[in-house]
Amino acid sequence: MRFRWKDYADDSRQKVMALAADEFIRRFLLHTLPSGLQRIRYYGLLGNRQRTENLARCRALLKMQPCATPPRESAPAGDYRTRYENLTGKSLHQCPACLEGCMQLIALLPRGQPFVIDTS
Repeated sequence: MRFRWKDYADDSRQKVMALAADEFIRRFLLHTLPSGLQRIRYYGLLGNRQRTENLARCRALLKMQPCATPPRESAPAGDYRTRYENLTGKSLHQCPACLEGCMQLIALLPRGQPFVIDTS
């Protein structure tokens, strides 16, 4: 199998390389991600800064219907424990050991200071 490639080290000249089919496929598959992984792009059409405008322009050029996006839900009220319980059905208010008692805040420890228990 022969294919053309650009040699950027040699002033971007196009060259021809001959490889066996299995070696070509092996080299090609080095550029694909394993199943379950997704490549993240920070540039180009899908860059964060102008993604919405670029996708709208692409859809217009392809004469596609505009994408109907559902309205975003507002953040649920309550602290993180309540939101966690609404999402997972598990309560962070219960004791994780006995699942009966109610966890209560006793004190907040200051940051950066070692925690010492006085047992005298």
